[in-house]
Amino acid sequence: MRRSALLTLALTLLLLVVESCVSGGNEVVETHKIPDTLNVGTLYSPTGFFILKGDTMGYDYDRICDFARSRGIALRFKVARSMPDLLDMLKKKRVDVLACEIPVTAEYKTRVLHCGAVNETHQVLVQHSGKDMIYDVTQLIGRDVYVEKGSKYESRLRNLDNEVGGGINIHAVEGEAALPTELISKVSKRKISYTIVDSDIAQMNLTYYDSINIGLRVGFEQRSSWAVSRQNQWLADSINTWAASSNAREYSKQVLKHYFEMNRGPKPDSVKVDTVAVTPPGGISPYDHVFKQYAKDMGWDWRLLAAIAYSESGFDPNATSWMGARGLMQVMPKTARAHGAAENSLSDPAVSIRVASKILKELEGVMRGRTAAGDRIKFILAAYNAGSGHVTDAMALARKFELNPRVWEDNVAQAMLWEMDPEYYNDSVCNYGYCRGTEPVDYVVKVLNRYEYYKKNFKR
Repeated sequence: MRRSALLTLALTLLLLVVESCVSGGNEVVETHKIPDTLNVGTLYSPTGFFILKGDTMGYDYDRICDFARSRGIALRFKVARSMPDLLDMLKKKRVDVLACEIPVTAEYKTRVLHCGAVNETHQVLVQHSGKDMIYDVTQLIGRDVYVEKGSKYESRLRNLDNEVGGGINIHAVEGEAALPTELISKVSKRKISYTIVDSDIAQMNLTYYDSINIGLRVGFEQRSSWAVSRQNQWLADSINTWAASSNAREYSKQVLKHYFEMNRGPKPDSVKVDTVAVTPPGGISPYDHVFKQYAKDMGWDWRLLAAIAYSESGFDPNATSWMGARGLMQVMPKTARAHGAAENSLSDPAVSIRVASKILKELEGVMRGRTAAGDRIKFILAAYNAGSGHVTDAMALARKFELNPRVWEDNVAQAMLWEMDPEYYNDSVCNYGYCRGTEPVDYVVKVLNRYEYYKKNFKR
């Protein structure tokens, strides 16, 4: 299923500094002239490099952009399908630096020159927080632990079972249900008791589920960092100098907090309004007249726009998400600028709804002719939540694996869940990489349920 041949994606993000890597920062005396544009190799991942709502994000992405700012250079990104392909890109000089987590091991040290800050992770037990928590690995004897079959987690768990004298009930799971995100979700819902994952993955998922505990270590430290060719000591030195600077360390702390500590969990199920706006009698929100204005231009039911707004922000015009989406309709600043709206105007409900209506109408055009008419709104909503690229990737996966790419339920919705699995999001038919597929799938259900409620209780 996985293609071993190198497929650097058409996603070659030329001169990203125009958007996010503008010049500035510390000046450092270099002994070797850095090129005007640095070619960066990377891999899609849930934390280091990913695309959401059309914006490129990630812990490693943000930090390499900070390095570029400090040197006043541009970046060109090339995304590989696998670690072997990534290393081959470096060997063939197609990229200058690997800005993703390359393990610091004896094997890799013979192939690359590690540089920059060293990231240390370890495997942890994920369990539900509360009075029944365990605090020592010996307490796992007689308990059920679920891990992905054939993974490093299963290997560590079996070694741990030997270390404690046996008795751990190991459940090796296969398929989509074995993904770390899925197993962690099941722990949070008490469907299973325990799983084991890397600490960085656990920490990121803690931002979604405050009901889990990840405090118990079950494995040794694993070290990783960026890397360059062994012939490019000068570039390693430049990256090391930047990484050691006070500005870079402070920026890295901010980025770490952004991706691994900011809450991403579901919004509270309550309506928030500002202190001036008042919901009219028999109305849904203080902004019904604006929904009606733009819905009429779109040919939509205004109550559907209201359902989207509720699901996005709880009708809070000042809402800001962890990813930077703002306002009533949670529009990304970059997208707002593309539609003629300044970032600081997104707290104006009228601006937010106007921009969102344009985005939704564009998505309707993208999906027209490609989806079953009765399902089109589901595709549009999923694209509004995650970005149209991830939806079209899911359609391509559905087609490849003999599902119906025009039908949402049990077809493209299923393929969106596959986009959490490296085996699928690194497939040659995918162009936008990792997507936390449970979010758009759940979002479609959430919005349409809210819409049905509004249709039953409020006049059109």
